[in-house]
Amino acid sequence: MTVSFSRRQFLAASGVSALAALPKVGITNIAFAASDAPILVVVHQRGACDGLNLISPADDPRFVAARVPELRVATGGPDAGYALANGPAPIDFRLHPAAAALAEIYKSGPLAFVHAVGITDANRSHFVATDMMERGVAAVPELSHTSAGWMSRYLKAVGGAPALVGSVSAANAVSGEYADWPAALAVPNLDYGYGAPGGGEAAGVLNRLYSKAPGFIGDAARRTLATFDAIDHRLPRDPQGKIAAYIAEGGGAYEKAGAFGTGLKTIARLIKMEIGLTAASVDIGGWDTHEGQPGRFKTCVDQLSTGLGTFWNDLSAYHDRLVVVMMTEFGRRLRGNRSTGTDHGRASVMAVMGGRVAGGRILGAWPGLDPDQLEEGVDLAVRTDYRTVLKEVLEAHGGRPMPPEVFAKFQAPAPLGLFAQM
Repeated sequence: MTVSFSRRQFLAASGVSALAALPKVGITNIAFAASDAPILVVVHQRGACDGLNLISPADDPRFVAARVPELRVATGGPDAGYALANGPAPIDFRLHPAAAALAEIYKSGPLAFVHAVGITDANRSHFVATDMMERGVAAVPELSHTSAGWMSRYLKAVGGAPALVGSVSAANAVSGEYADWPAALAVPNLDYGYGAPGGGEAAGVLNRLYSKAPGFIGDAARRTLATFDAIDHRLPRDPQGKIAAYIAEGGGAYEKAGAFGTGLKTIARLIKMEIGLTAASVDIGGWDTHEGQPGRFKTCVDQLSTGLGTFWNDLSAYHDRLVVVMMTEFGRRLRGNRSTGTDHGRASVMAVMGGRVAGGRILGAWPGLDPDQLEEGVDLAVRTDYRTVLKEVLEAHGGRPMPPEVFAKFQAPAPLGLFAQM
């Protein structure tokens, strides 16, 4: 068998070009972070999640009048949502009925929601709003002179992740918050191992090709191949040498959460390998519900809740080290449209989960739904800048005040109180 695999293909598929800026490293001198290092997982709800359908102000008369029952959470009957204690009084906030696992975690304490949160610039473009959130900026003009992602700036400011496998996206490409951070890797799935594109024969060719190659490309290639080995050799195998099936602790099944579950399972496996993972991201798409929202939204919520519930139970030994933050580019309009869907809006919901989270609460100021309280008369107004949430998350992750360069010129208001005082 002949392996046909060009140098350019290897550079693109393996991320060598991104790793080229890293220090020289040999295949044998791999460093890992301390086993007690904190772990931050960012969950991106791609497509703009309808926060008012995820967590409804269920008994607000303005809300009831604005939407058909299928686009809001009921307070009674067989499809009643989960009542959330400790929300803004006197409104009965309800979590979507498909979110049973999240409701249980919220009730037990390590999960908090922040409602009416988002970017402060009124932008309703998926692409622009996503870029703004991933770059960590507040206004569109800032994008033109902000090349790095907010996670990249954070990792650089705190000295970076010391491990070879310190930061990953559980996807086919590295997420935008890692822009300009050369050490981030894309690791979409470990069910079939993690090696050089093209398999073992290709890996042998590449090892011979780059073993003595000079310059930064040679250094980066050797580091990339070492990364493949570092991960792949830690995957348990059966007597025939095949990757052993991964069994989540707590009896959960990641497969029930679709592609999102696959990404979470990948992150869980990397965490348990103790190879220095301190930052990870994973996507869950499908939230752009312009039409036919009820069924599509229920599926998304079910996968979100099932995936995070499985992940939380699977990593019970890591709860005190783990912080999960969930975010979306913007929310949806207050009023539904004629296609039983919702169009692009403004504020949505963020969530933070972790062993040190002071949860069981809905945080952030609630703007209300009266006409004069809506943004431009149609949208739930943004009352909490998304960077306020990320600032508290990063400070909890790093155990120190957030370096000012992470969110330049951002003057954070009083803390929301997401984390218990240590």
